Amino acid sequence: MIFQRALRREMASTAGATFTVLFSICVTWTLITVLGMAAGGKVASGDVVALIAFAALNYLPTIVILTSFISVLMVVTRTYRDSEMVVWFASGLSLTRWIAPVLVFGLPLILVTAGLSFVATPWAKLKSLEYVERFQKREDLQKVSPGQFKESTSANRIFFVEGVEGKTSVVQNVFVNTVDEHGTAVIVAREGVVSTGPKGERYLVLKNGRRYQGMPGQSDFQTMEFESYSMRVTNHNQDLEAERNIAAVPIMDLLYDTTPVGRAELLWRISSPVTCLLLILLAIPLGFVNPRAGSSANLIISLLIFFSYSNLVKLVEANVKQGKSMFALSWWPLHLVVALLVFGLFAWRLNLNHRYHPLALLAALKRSRAADKKAVSP
Repeated sequence: MIFQRALRREMASTAGATFTVLFSICVTWTLITVLGMAAGGKVASGDVVALIAFAALNYLPTIVILTSFISVLMVVTRTYRDSEMVVWFASGLSLTRWIAPVLVFGLPLILVTAGLSFVATPWAKLKSLEYVERFQKREDLQKVSPGQFKESTSANRIFFVEGVEGKTSVVQNVFVNTVDEHGTAVIVAREGVVSTGPKGERYLVLKNGRRYQGMPGQSDFQTMEFESYSMRVTNHNQDLEAERNIAAVPIMDLLYDTTPVGRAELLWRISSPVTCLLLILLAIPLGFVNPRAGSSANLIISLLIFFSYSNLVKLVEANVKQGKSMFALSWWPLHLVVALLVFGLFAWRLNLNHRYHPLALLAALKRSRAADKKAVSP
């Protein structure tokens, strides 16, 4: 019991350090991406913090899976490197005795992964879509940030405002460049505001400005001054019932979705906790390292296994989404192969001294070749 408590405490400490590093990398990458979107006018600058939180929440299942895998692997590897495993085996204890404390440590992480995959991640995706769509469905003038040029949704107008009057929707020193079938028109005004017509249509009302039509120096060039000038702006439906994103569908609704896209998303969500469980068990026999060699090649191999496993799950998901395979015949074979791999590695480590073990056969072959060479030499 003392050993198991010390083992769980060491794995928890390693998991905390690993999670901190992976989460910091994830948040930094997300920060760069969201700030780039805000700078490009794709999201509102006031929504940056919320979007970063939602994006980080979407990455959490993968981070938790990788954290649990690396934590168990590093602890097992350290026991081999410090020759503690030699004492363990000399005491008559088997490698399978590690399964119980590792599962006690990993079970909360598996449950967290399931909760994130089934509940938290869809909610975060839904909220993120709402924030993005709310900004995209704002009127063209309301999207413009002071001191920044902004193209309209219809791509035939460019807006520029110098400032905003307090917290109102009135903007000051407006510049509008419009290109239509009549040519290019430039409008400058001291202020502007978006108003609603009697039938719900939206207008940009500019006050105290000038309008220039045509090319300067040409006979058809026109200029006029106005006190009030109204122009129709693109009217977006403010309803946030956005186009359906399957990744944001709650798990209870997803269970009744029999479309290939819905089945593929369900496969991905189920795979997360199953992957976490299998990788935790796989880390026990995979953590072997020769204390004399002091090599950490198993860590590199483990990362390759993790990314290969994740990519294969995505490949199976894509096949289900495209209708190439059925959900009932697709969600379990890959996990079964990994489970057999876990069983095979445990059998490999438990029977190292068996005469039919591959390593024993290889050693016997080397001894036979050495004996043959010795017999041939004079």
